Amino acid sequence: MIVLNETLIDNVVLNFDANSQWVLNIALAFVMFGIALEISIDDFKQLLKNPKSIATGVLCQFLFLPILTFILVFIIEPLPSFAMGMFMVAACPGGNVSNFITHIAGGNTALSISLTAVATLLAVVMTPINLQFWGGLYEPTFNILSKVSVSPLQMVKLVSLLLGLPLVLGVLANHYRPKLAARVGRVLKNVSLLFFIILIFIALYSNREIFLDYVYYVFWLVVLHNIIAFLTGFSVAKIIGLSSEDVRSITVETGIQNSGLGLLLIFSFFDGMGGMALLAAFWGIWHLVSGLLLAAYWGGRPIKMEKLT
Repeated sequence: MIVLNETLIDNVVLNFDANSQWVLNIALAFVMFGIALEISIDDFKQLLKNPKSIATGVLCQFLFLPILTFILVFIIEPLPSFAMGMFMVAACPGGNVSNFITHIAGGNTALSISLTAVATLLAVVMTPINLQFWGGLYEPTFNILSKVSVSPLQMVKLVSLLLGLPLVLGVLANHYRPKLAARVGRVLKNVSLLFFIILIFIALYSNREIFLDYVYYVFWLVVLHNIIAFLTGFSVAKIIGLSSEDVRSITVETGIQNSGLGLLLIFSFFDGMGGMALLAAFWGIWHLVSGLLLAAYWGGRPIKMEKLT
C-alpha cells in the first residue's frame, strides 16, 4: 500500500536549474527544426486534398482528448498536480516521433507529417487555451492556476519560439535547399531527439528519490491516460469512416503527445511543480514504449487493399 503525501508532491519543486532548462529549450527547438526539414510546402496542400482526415486528427488532439482527459480526471480524482500534468499533456500537440512510429505501423506517413505541421501551428494558440480552460473547470487544478502566475500571452510566445519558429525555418530550408535539408534533417532529428531524451532521463535521475516515491502512482496514471489517447484517435477515425492507413496515423498522432513541450512549460510557468513535471517526464518515456509496441503489432499486420466505393 503506497501512502501518498499530497502536500509534498504538490509543493515540491524538481531539481532542474535555469541552465538545464535553456539546454532543454534549445534541444526541443532543434528536434522541431529537424522534423520540419522533412516537411514541404506541398504537405500543407494536403489539407485541400484530404480535409476530412486532417480535421479528424486535429479534433482528436485538441478537442476529444482534452474532453476525455477531463472526464478521466473527474472520475479518478488524482492528486491536483498530477491532474494538472494530465491537462498539460492533453493540451500539447503530437509528439516528435509520431511520423517515425506511423511509418513503422504502416500508416499514412504523408497524413502524419501534415498533421504534425498543422497541429504544431495550432498549438501556439490551442495549447494555452486548452490548459487554461480544462484546468480551470476542475476545482483542484483551478486552485493551482489561481496560485501561479500563468500568462497565456507569455505561453503563446514561448510555444511560438519552441515550435512555430523552428517549423517555419525548417519548411523554408526544405523549400529552397531540399537536398541539403534532407541530409541535415536525417542527422539533426535523430541526434537532437536522442539528446532530448537523455535530458529527460537526467531530470528524472536528479530527482530520483521523489520519482521512486511516486513511480507506481505515476505509472498507472500515464499508462491509463495514454491508452485513452490511442483509443480516442482510433475510435473517432473509425467512426468517421477513414481508411485503415489514416486510422493508424490518427491513432498514433493522438497517442504520441509532445510531453517534452509540456515539461518545458511546467518548468517555465509552474516552477517545476513536482507532480506535473514527473507525469510529463514519465509520459515522454512511456509513449515511446507504447508507440513502438503498437507500431510493431500493426507493422506485422499489413493493410489489405480496401474496396473502392
